[in-house]
Amino acid sequence: QVQLVESGGGLVQSGGSLRLSCAAAGFTLDYSDIGWFRQAPGKEREGVSCIRRLGLDYTADSVKGRITISRNNAKTSMSLQIDNLKPEDTAVYYCAAGRTYSQRDCLTGESFTIWGQGTQVTVSS
Repeated sequence: QVQLVESGGGLVQSGGSLRLSCAAAGFTLDYSDIGWFRQAPGKEREGVSCIRRLGLDYTADSVKGRITISRNNAKTSMSLQIDNLKPEDTAVYYCAAGRTYSQRDCLTGESFTIWGQGTQVTVSS
């Protein structure tokens, strides 16, 4: 079964760091574009960052300079590190994989076909 399984969410104090992981099952990430998204209560889903197969990466302005997105050498998992967390980073975070066709497509997530189940990140002030 093709799926993404996330882990690593939790409660963190403002200014702290968190690393989210996303393991691929039933496929590898070699030929996938990958992305991280988040959705806060009452808000639209927001693209956090994504990496396309050609190595082009995009990051939302709201987290620029505070995140690192990567995939492991075996291409079986990816991670998102967020530093200097702020209360406004509180959301459910999702990883996604698939094929995208533009920067906008990558950051909106419209073309991603495989999604993780989501993991809650709560930042206390």
